Amino acid sequence: MIMRIFQVVTRPGKEEAFGRFFHETAIPLMNGTEGIVSVLPGASRPDSPREFSFVMVWKDLDALKAFVGDDYKTPHIDPAEAELVESRSIKHYDLVET
Repeated sequence: MIMRIFQVVTRPGKEEAFGRFFHETAIPLMNGTEGIVSVLPGASRPDSPREFSFVMVWKDLDALKAFVGDDYKTPHIDPAEAELVESRSIKHYDLVET
């Protein structure tokens, strides 16, 4: 399984708008995506109000590529979030089951 960690920093003043997008669009989308085993959304905290994240566990690399395409190392950008986000990062790991 592949663990994908996606992190976002919003543009200053866009925290509330991104929060709505995160809760109303991004979380439901990821929860309903085929090939995802687990979704752990992380909302902003008072000490980091512009930061949001997703930890996703994908069944395998093929499932991830079916969702984002062959260039899976580049963060997928929804057009609704493009103007709200200052920066994005994405990392991938092999999941270690304990």
